[in-house]
Amino acid sequence: MGCARESNANEFACLVVRCEDDYAVGLHVYTSRPAGDAGTWEMTLDRETRLIDTIAGTSPYGARLDDPDGWLLDGLRHGTFVYLRHYNDMDKAFVFIDLSGSFRSIAEALHWCAPRVPPGEQIGSPDVGPPQNNGEAQ
Repeated sequence: MGCARESNANEFACLVVRCEDDYAVGLHVYTSRPAGDAGTWEMTLDRETRLIDTIAGTSPYGARLDDPDGWLLDGLRHGTFVYLRHYNDMDKAFVFIDLSGSFRSIAEALHWCAPRVPPGEQIGSPDVGPPQNNGEAQ
């Protein structure tokens, strides 16, 4: 989670990269915006601007962002800054999030996104067999 410089407990704007329950990468916008986080967001990543819609659903981190071509995730990983504001708040200023250290933080967060292989599909070492229970206490 990366938050705007001026964020505090009452007023905040954050972007969240997380591993979803289905192991997909989820990008979320999480703010204290009174009208909520759903809708369209204008984002400028390193001087490239796009409008990004949110996806309906439930999340502990605001609204999930639709990033079908990976532009946002790539920009958050490799960029230096992002400005964002809700499309309905065009009369308000952008909030600024510094992306220093985001590559490492995102890599650590997404490390847990790799799906786990069920035990029956795991490939073990050829010299190690399945556990044997010979009636002995373990």
